[in-house]
Amino acid sequence: MGFYQFKRTQHFNHSRDELWNFISSPRNLKIITPDYMGFDIISDDLPEKMYEGMMIAYKVSPLWGIKTTWVTEITHIKDQHYFVDEQRVGPYKVWHHQHFLEVTPQGTLMKDIVSYQPPFGFIGGIVNKLIIKKKLEEIFTYREKILKQVF
Repeated sequence: MGFYQFKRTQHFNHSRDELWNFISSPRNLKIITPDYMGFDIISDDLPEKMYEGMMIAYKVSPLWGIKTTWVTEITHIKDQHYFVDEQRVGPYKVWHHQHFLEVTPQGTLMKDIVSYQPPFGFIGGIVNKLIIKKKLEEIFTYREKILKQVF
């Protein structure tokens, strides 16, 4: 029963306000997710900005093109500083993703900390080592590339 963390930072030469306006809009999730994941938001009537307690449902294909429903809840928000999303329904036993924005002399530093536990105990640990860690790296590298283009 492994429990893992994935961390990533990215620096922007833009204000925290500009970055926050982009990342706090649930509609922008599709833009920063690789196309091969088949990411589609299935929640109706999404607001422009997320809020604490907000539930967002997606269809996504994290592995081998198999579509699954993933539901996350926005559990914590401090406007312009951070938000946390946690999986309520989906492929992981535990998924807790923290998004932080810090002002720096050069702009804004975005930090992500994903704490997760794959399902299936020992087998999930093997799948993490062989596949999940690499997929997370790939997904966040794609997101970094897209955010560089947007900003």
